[in-house]
Amino acid sequence: MSTTIKSQLRSNAIAIISLVVALSSLSYTAWRTERSERNRTTRQAAFQMLVALGEMKQVVYHGHYDHDAVRGNPRTGWVYVETIRDFSSAMPEPVPLKAEALMQSWQKHWEGIGTRDEDADAVTDALDDCRAAVVASIQTLR
Repeated sequence: MSTTIKSQLRSNAIAIISLVVALSSLSYTAWRTERSERNRTTRQAAFQMLVALGEMKQVVYHGHYDHDAVRGNPRTGWVYVETIRDFSSAMPEPVPLKAEALMQSWQKHWEGIGTRDEDADAVTDALDDCRAAVVASIQTLR
């Protein structure tokens, strides 16, 4: 019996090696595809967040420094901060935490935009922290 198994392994060695190589290749390809998709999703969310962060900062600047009630409208700020928080769910840590901190900062300080420098500074600092986390996340992608 053992000689039969040995002879079958010897005579089918090429087929067995081919099967092992094919399964290994399939496994690697599946892993690589999944990782590439995750990177693509993260990258897309990151760029959308960077756009929204920049536009939100413009809202703060228009509202606080220019006293422009149209381009510095707090309702527009709410839309941006919620969009930023939504996109952060597709990002790795610490981006979701920074986006939540931005939301908390906006909730606490939006009424002081245009009147108190410390409120504008608090929101701007939260925006900068979130932006730094997003950029750092992009840099870690492979």
